[in-house]
Amino acid sequence: MINQTIQALTIAGTDSGGGAGVMADIKTMQERHVFSAAVVVAVTAQNTIGVQDFMAMPKKMIDEQFASVASDLKIRACKTGMLADVATVEAVVANLKKYDLGPLTVDPVMIAKGGARLLSEDAIATVRDQLLPLADILTPNLPEAEELTGTKIETKDQMIIAAKKLQELGVKNVIIKGGHQTHSKESADFVLLEDGHSFWVSSPRIDTVRTHGTGDTLSSCITAELAKGKDVETAIRIGKQYVQATIANGIEVGHGHGPLNHWATIAGEEGEN
Repeated sequence: MINQTIQALTIAGTDSGGGAGVMADIKTMQERHVFSAAVVVAVTAQNTIGVQDFMAMPKKMIDEQFASVASDLKIRACKTGMLADVATVEAVVANLKKYDLGPLTVDPVMIAKGGARLLSEDAIATVRDQLLPLADILTPNLPEAEELTGTKIETKDQMIIAAKKLQELGVKNVIIKGGHQTHSKESADFVLLEDGHSFWVSSPRIDTVRTHGTGDTLSSCITAELAKGKDVETAIRIGKQYVQATIANGIEVGHGHGPLNHWATIAGEEGEN
């Protein structure tokens, strides 16, 4: 009965404030009843006010973490988050090609809520050219989708066009998050699946600053559901519901962009063991 427990992997940076990055990923996967392992590729000095500093891990340490996880655990799905710089992206890509870690969700983390850049300018091309072709699901917000496609995205039609461009880069399934369209009463995300099927997932916009870690939480929830064997569409819909619940049932932590409530449950799951 070794390794029968469902396991997933996050490949990302830490958040000393506990609201984003590896910390949010582990909390989310745990709440979705999936055991979370982690490959830490960067460490940040961070809180709800902003990112004060960060440091990327040496390639040797990244490689050794991947080897340790792959030699002992049975990872059924994985995700990437903050990848910092070109050397880190290249190390992660090499290890993703080396080991079977299940379907890959790529959250192309580029800029923190407080405005700090978490991916160097020259690394964007490396992500686009080397990482995206490995992705089963890509989860950019609007600014990230603009960076990756080189186009401005201000309307729903432009979101659809951008999703198609991202698929042309080799990504199988794309969800472009519309949370930055603050003029709308709803947060509407566009999903384009590998088979060409597309749809929108929407939720009421909540007036709060406690949204730190939403992208990490969405991508890690999707990863957890994929690890359970859910299909892509179902995993995305559950991810959207879960993130909405974590915002709607907020907690009071910090003085700035506070974290989500990862204890939140979604409809029909209260009391689930």
